Amino acid sequence: MSIAAINEQLLRAIGVGVALLDLETLRLRFCNDTFKEWFGDIEVGQHLTDLFAGFDTEALKAALAGEGRHTTETTFRLRRRTMTVALAFNRALESDEAIAVLVCQNISRIKELESMIDSYSMMVERNTREIKREKEQVEKLLLNMMPRSVYEEYKTFGIVTPRLYDPVAVLCLDFIGFAEMVTAHDPGVIVSELNDIYTAFDRIGEQFGCARIRAVGDFYIAMAGMPDPAEDFAQSAANAAVRFIRYLKQRNETHPIKWTCRIGIAAGPVVGSVVGVQKYIYDVFGAAVIHASRLRYFANPMCIVANRMMTEQLDDGFVALSQGKIELTDAEPEEVFRIEADVHAAEGT
Repeated sequence: MSIAAINEQLLRAIGVGVALLDLETLRLRFCNDTFKEWFGDIEVGQHLTDLFAGFDTEALKAALAGEGRHTTETTFRLRRRTMTVALAFNRALESDEAIAVLVCQNISRIKELESMIDSYSMMVERNTREIKREKEQVEKLLLNMMPRSVYEEYKTFGIVTPRLYDPVAVLCLDFIGFAEMVTAHDPGVIVSELNDIYTAFDRIGEQFGCARIRAVGDFYIAMAGMPDPAEDFAQSAANAAVRFIRYLKQRNETHPIKWTCRIGIAAGPVVGSVVGVQKYIYDVFGAAVIHASRLRYFANPMCIVANRMMTEQLDDGFVALSQGKIELTDAEPEEVFRIEADVHAAEGT
């Protein structure tokens, strides 16, 4: 780089700190006013390391001897303010002397903006994670309220088209003496007990393909055969019902509060859809729901009562005992049956 080129660079360097550095001794030979303003009382002849403590002089010499250019940054305090300066060294050969032009640019504002951008990016990333987590929680909640296929339809279109499912099995369960239990025990205890029991029911139902639709107080309703049709829908509901009772009997042996349920199961058609706009809920209704709900009233403690359509779908793993005829609807009385697991068929299960 010639003297003319150096002068041109000095003229372009208005507003930046400029200095000439002897490469042999690494001492200053010239510096402009901006350089002096930034770095304080500067005298010609000062060593580079007097200005920048810990500066890697070997890296500087190697870079200038090779490519002829070296860039780095330094941060220091200037009148109670932290200042960041970009240093650019360019080798310039004049006569027999090795000189480097040092150009210093104040990049403090750039660093502040980068810091702001980093902070904003971190905030956006954190908010994105929170939104994702909340979305997952909402999705989990909705999937507890409705089948996944219904949820996907609701998420995509904002509505759910009512669908007829026929045939399916509806299981309705409640607890005998529940009102008296609520008044006799602390509410927190009752809620904790129901939470444990319904969690167990959900797991049992999932095992046999009988999914809970809702639980209101002591009323638990589950379905088998929807939203995806299943040939063994009756078996699924009956197996789940038998295991519900087994679970309660085993639980009662070790818990102070004794729970006694009754179960009604009915096969038939139902309609499923999301009901409501603001406080929406996925609900099922139809003949099978009505029948199952009424059948539980005719069940003895820890027993299962089913309609004929249900028993006709069961295999030899269950025994259906006639309980006579009852009026499930306004139509003709219908024969109902008590369902029990066949002892011999159940051995080893």
